[in-house]
Amino acid sequence: MLQSGKTVSEVGLGCMSFAGAYGATSEKEAHNTLAKALDLGVDFLDTSNVYGLGVSENIIGTFVKGDPTKFTIATKAGIWRDKEHGTRGFNNKPDHLRSELEGSLKRMGLDHVDLFYIHRRDREIEIEEVMETLLALKEEGKIGGIGFSEIAPASLRRACAVGTVDAVQSEYSLWSRQPDLGILQTCRDLGVALVAYSPLARGMLSDVTPDPDTFLDTDFRKNTPRFVAPNFGFNLPYIEAFRAYAADIGTTPAALAIAWCLARAEHIIPIPGTRTATHLEDCATGSALNLSDSMMAEIEQILPSGWAHGDRYTAAQWAGPEKYC
Repeated sequence: MLQSGKTVSEVGLGCMSFAGAYGATSEKEAHNTLAKALDLGVDFLDTSNVYGLGVSENIIGTFVKGDPTKFTIATKAGIWRDKEHGTRGFNNKPDHLRSELEGSLKRMGLDHVDLFYIHRRDREIEIEEVMETLLALKEEGKIGGIGFSEIAPASLRRACAVGTVDAVQSEYSLWSRQPDLGILQTCRDLGVALVAYSPLARGMLSDVTPDPDTFLDTDFRKNTPRFVAPNFGFNLPYIEAFRAYAADIGTTPAALAIAWCLARAEHIIPIPGTRTATHLEDCATGSALNLSDSMMAEIEQILPSGWAHGDRYTAAQWAGPEKYC
């Protein structure tokens, strides 16, 4: 549940891949995935204005057709991108956030979005000022709840001193466990949901191992350190051991990875990103998988904290997230 009182499904759907971040897809395939989400009771969608520079939001818009009751939808703003020159930056100024939100609403055919995140902090603007902008948008009825993506625990405390923050989004999975060092606990203490993106380790914790040699230039993982030799080769034996354990207990790696996230704390909402209905169904079964203490301990033996070789971002990508440890 979000602090706004909105209740969402235990597992959500990340929609970055609708815009081709991990390979080619189509609006039809994305619509099939959204239809499957409704069938499964997965009612929480996560998108952004920069996913395909509006492509993901457009696809959601052509599916929901102006009906705000089909899903609880979260979108984001705060990153700007120049597709022509391949540059990006951060802007949390009131006029920019308002303009980007209006664009998102237009693309999705809505007059209100349930949750609006600051995608990345603009370090030149104090977070208290950003909160005032968001609270004004909330007062106007344009957003239902307020969120921040990849912020530090100290920043979250400052934001919550100004007004209610519903959610913090951070990468969290069995191979990216930085939230365990502060933001997970701070969210719990302040009653804020922790929305875990990439809970399947960008495809590693699934049935099929991604092949870096096949990554297109547009693939987010193309130059990410964990997918580059020799790190990628070092990571494979750990992944194979995790897959073997999932098979031993009669489940899939994706379902097990989602179940692990849910077992870590009650305020975690994993949002696996996928282009296909079949993969979403696999992920959703994780919410029905109850892990015992002994199973959690076994997983910890297989994938201990810090096991992954290589950083989760390149130096350029690290320009956005706030580091706190």
